Amino acid sequence: MIKTRVVLVDDHILVRAGIRSLLEKMPNIEVAGEADHGRDAISLIKTTQPDVVLMDIAMKGLNGLETSLRIAKESPKTKILILTMLANEDFVAQALRNGARGYLLKDAATSELEQAISAVSEGKTYLSSSIARLVEKRKMVLDNSHQSPLEQLTPRQREILQLIAEGKSTKEIAHVLNVSAKTVETHRALLMDRLGIRDVPGLVRYAIRIGLVQPEP
Repeated sequence: MIKTRVVLVDDHILVRAGIRSLLEKMPNIEVAGEADHGRDAISLIKTTQPDVVLMDIAMKGLNGLETSLRIAKESPKTKILILTMLANEDFVAQALRNGARGYLLKDAATSELEQAISAVSEGKTYLSSSIARLVEKRKMVLDNSHQSPLEQLTPRQREILQLIAEGKSTKEIAHVLNVSAKTVETHRALLMDRLGIRDVPGLVRYAIRIGLVQPEP
């Protein structure tokens, strides 16, 4: 029997352990590895070349949407299945634009998880039932004329927005991204202009409101 090889990406250890336990009970699935954030996931996927990556959205450093975009470009044979608690139509649209084949909520039944992995591994698109109803209700058209303000930012600007919202300084962001502080400042000014936000606290509030980062407890 040829098994579907899956890489699991989630920044919560207990969540990963629980999902891995479920996957290991599925006879047609083999867990090829796991990562706790986007950058590690990209390297792991290049090394292991899995059939499917099962990935959360809300992760520190590089979220699942931006990670999906990079995986789709750098490892196109790996199918991406988003597994998240975020039932947000803008995130669904961006995930599918960024190369994801499926979008599943974490409250799905185990049988649906197995079904979703099987579908995306075969190149099909899979949306959990509640997401499919949301898409139908909103009549979401996945083209550039219907982009949200977040999607109108460049990938680098979205990455910087997330790092700003996580409390990183300009110097720290420059170090993480291996660019100059001036480059970071330029991107920050452009994303503020695009979003119509005038200060850093406003950027943080925006990122929390759309679910790009989670507020500190």
